[in-house]
Amino acid sequence: METLLELEGVCKNYPSFTLRDVGFTVPEGSIMGLIGENGAGKSTTIRLILNEIRRDGGSIRIFEKDNIKDEVSVKEQIGVVFDESCFSGEFRAKDVDLILKRVFKAWDRDLYRRYLRDFSLPPEKKIKEYSRGMRMKLGIAAALAHRPRLLILDEATSGLDPVMRSDILDLLLDFIQDEHCGILFSSHITSDLERVADYVTFLHEGQVVFSRAKDELEEHLGLLKCGASQLDKLDSSDFLRVRRGSFECEALVADRAAAKRKYPELVIDAAPLDEIMLLYAKGENS
Repeated sequence: METLLELEGVCKNYPSFTLRDVGFTVPEGSIMGLIGENGAGKSTTIRLILNEIRRDGGSIRIFEKDNIKDEVSVKEQIGVVFDESCFSGEFRAKDVDLILKRVFKAWDRDLYRRYLRDFSLPPEKKIKEYSRGMRMKLGIAAALAHRPRLLILDEATSGLDPVMRSDILDLLLDFIQDEHCGILFSSHITSDLERVADYVTFLHEGQVVFSRAKDELEEHLGLLKCGASQLDKLDSSDFLRVRRGSFECEALVADRAAAKRKYPELVIDAAPLDEIMLLYAKGENS
């Protein structure tokens, strides 16, 4: 299995923020979910991958090529969808076709037009007259019409209704049926990633907390809930993070099965991604 995207020790320094030693891989035939609170470094990471900003350290390889030295050739095989349309509102869908066929050697006009039909996007209508969901689908159509191997999505489902989000997630799952393709999907909507992602990378304050298979996270991480007085009697070394409340406390455990054996009287459930993020954002070290 080939690695489509590999980051190793990637750093970027700003006066008020530092991205430190970020590393993860996206194998072909998979979806990597990228999560983290606002300001964690997700968009910075994507901009570094696309060489919109220069890294201060580390390496980024796409299709086993350096993303800077081989920028032109690798970008020919990348599709990108941002949370806002990158096309002028005065353009029409048919104008996008005329522009992008000059950008991408592999642009497939017939495929693009098929997406327009499938998504019910009128080619003569100005983009500013599209709904948000329609603009997002246009972005996906444009990203897929040059048959990329790697699709990068930055909050592409945010602000969409559940039906529209479901349609887009189904499209992503169809895309990776070609096992030579893969997706990096940055999103705040963790339920979307829990549905489609094979792997999850969690960024917190500019660093990778973990980058693991989603099935491993679901199997091993656990969320323990109990009262404050009860928590104080437990072994703090069992917990990765703790969040104390007036009436209830939450603790994240690395090994749910072991914690259940040690504390059989307590309820320890699987830890959803949003609860993991909340514990790191609002909680404290044990």
